[in-house]
Amino acid sequence: MTTVDRGACPYPFSEAQRLDLDPEYGRLRDAGELGRVRMPYGGEAWLATSYDDVKTVLGDQRFSRAATLGADVPRAMPLIQTDSSLLTMDPPDHSRLRKLVAKAFTMRRIEMLRPRAQEVVDGLLDDIEAQGPPADLVEGLALPLPITMICELLGVPYEDRAQFRAWSDAVLSLTAHSVEEIQAGRDALKAYLADLVATHRKQPSDDLLSELVRARDEEDRLTEAELVQFGITLLVAGHETTANQTGNFIYTLLSQPHLLRQLQDDPGLLNPAIEELLRITPLGANVSSPRIALEDVELSGTVVKAGEAVLTAMASANRAGDVFDHPEEIDFHRENNPHIAFGHGVHHCLGAQLARLELQVAVGTVLRRLPGLRFAVPVEEVPFKQGRLIRGLQALPVAW
Repeated sequence: MTTVDRGACPYPFSEAQRLDLDPEYGRLRDAGELGRVRMPYGGEAWLATSYDDVKTVLGDQRFSRAATLGADVPRAMPLIQTDSSLLTMDPPDHSRLRKLVAKAFTMRRIEMLRPRAQEVVDGLLDDIEAQGPPADLVEGLALPLPITMICELLGVPYEDRAQFRAWSDAVLSLTAHSVEEIQAGRDALKAYLADLVATHRKQPSDDLLSELVRARDEEDRLTEAELVQFGITLLVAGHETTANQTGNFIYTLLSQPHLLRQLQDDPGLLNPAIEELLRITPLGANVSSPRIALEDVELSGTVVKAGEAVLTAMASANRAGDVFDHPEEIDFHRENNPHIAFGHGVHHCLGAQLARLELQVAVGTVLRRLPGLRFAVPVEEVPFKQGRLIRGLQALPVAW
C-alpha cells in the first residue's frame, strides 16, 4: 500500500517519556517537511507534523479512514482493525451513525450534565478528604468521574467498571499486553456490549444505548454489528481519554507551581487554562488512526500518492510557531488558541464538550477544595503508564 523509501526513519522516534514530545516532531514541522517513517507494523507511511498539513489530512475526504479497514496498513498497534466503527468510517456512513447520537452531545445538552458532574466530583473528594492524605487522584478521582458519567449517559452498569477497564486497557495497548491479550480484550468488549444491547432491547430506558437499539429495531438506521461497535467506541473513548488527561493536567500544575498559583489566585482563568492544557499536553504516546490517500495530494511540497498512508501528529501541530505565539510555553492568558486536541473535520471528537466539562469540574474543584495540594512523593517517582497508546499516570499520589 505504501511505496518503499529507504530514507524512512524508524518510528516511534523514542519511547514516550511522561508528557514530553520528541524533538524530531518539531524538527520536521519547523523545517516544513513531510516525514517518512517506518511503523512497527504495516510498513512505511508519511507523517504530517505541521498545523496546515495535519488539518488537511484530518479534514480532506481525499484521505480515507475506511480504506484502512481490514488492511495491513502502517500503524503503531499490532492488530489489524477489522471491525467497522465510527472511528474507521468515511461519509456518508460516518455521517449516518454520528447523527444518531449527535443531539446528546451538543453544548446545551452537555451543559445540563454539569450539576451531576459536580455532584460526582464532590462525592469523590469527600471520600478522599475523609481518608486523609496521602491519596491517589487517579483511582480516587480521574478514573471514576468519566466512568460514572459515560456509564449513566450510555446505560452501562457502573459496577462492571473493573471488567471493562481491564478490557479497554488491553485494547489500547501497544506493547503492554500480548497480541493474544489485545484480541481477547476486543472479543470480551464485543461480547459484553452485545449482552448489554440484548438487555436494553428487553428493558429499554432513557439512555443512549436504548436510543441506538430503537434506531436499529424500529428505523433500521444501523446494523446490529454497527450498534455493538458504536457502544464499544462510546464506552472506551468516553472514559479513557478524559481520565488520563485529568491526571496529566493536575500533574502538570503540581510540576509547575507558578501555574497552580495562577489558577488558585484567579479561578476565572480555569476555562482558558483547560484549553491551554489541552493544546500543550500530548494525549497519544504515538501517532495513530492512519489515513489512505484516495488520489495524489500535495502536502508541504511532497506528493502523497494514491494508496499511500499518512499519519497525523496533532500534538506537534498544536505547537506550531506559525499559529501559536511562544508555542512551547503554557500561557493561561493566551488570546488565540485554535488547538486541534479534539481533532478536526468529520472525525472531530464527538465527546469534546463532555470532556471539557469533566476536566473543568474536576480540576476546578480540586484546586478549590484542596488548596494545599502537592505531590506526596518526589516528582520523578510519580509513575506513568508504559506501552499504551494513550499517555497517563498509573497513580497520582498527593497530599494537602
